[in-house]
Amino acid sequence: MPKSLTIPLLQKEAAAFAKAESKHVEPSLFGVTDGKAVGTYLEHKFQVALQRRFGYARGNSAKGIDFPELEVDIKVTSIRQPQSSCPFKSARQKIYGLGYSLLVFVYDKRDDEANRTGRLDIQHTICVEKERTADFQTTSGLLRLLANKANRDDILAFFQERLLPVDEIEAGNLADEVLRSPPQPGYLTISNALQWRLQYSRVIEQAGAVGSILRLK
Repeated sequence: MPKSLTIPLLQKEAAAFAKAESKHVEPSLFGVTDGKAVGTYLEHKFQVALQRRFGYARGNSAKGIDFPELEVDIKVTSIRQPQSSCPFKSARQKIYGLGYSLLVFVYDKRDDEANRTGRLDIQHTICVEKERTADFQTTSGLLRLLANKANRDDILAFFQERLLPVDEIEAGNLADEVLRSPPQPGYLTISNALQWRLQYSRVIEQAGAVGSILRLK
């Protein structure tokens, strides 16, 4: 009977995997510049390694995230432009977080021309716990307003200034929720698009220095 996968075990395995993978040379990666292809390679290899040792339910497109039981999703990104896309559910995610944690592998890809191999030097392995997955500027702006005795109209004006993708009814409901339950500071940069665009520069800078942003490697 395989051992059940837990979040501490996932974090430990991710750190060990990143260390080993950083030394691995891979012919199939030589010349590959498509970040999506690199991400698919790394995620698949990590999942295969985990499945040899642990029992857990793998996510799929219907469930939306890689580890639905643990509420964790894997993100793989290049250090040259540390960002990825993410399904849009509602504007509330910018304020209260994505609803799940992120396990982020940040790599620098290096090709060996002589041997025609590629290597992923995984420079950062970071766990962003779900309470820190909101947008930094949105949450910090709201918290400044609340500290300055903001009312509902002030919050609604802020939403308009930030071009938060909400209709009038949703904006009103969100403003009431913010007044009732102020958000925690988020550390992602989340850009509006058909899908959220997540950027990780601040997470990389703050990993290990801010609670709930854990530097695993």
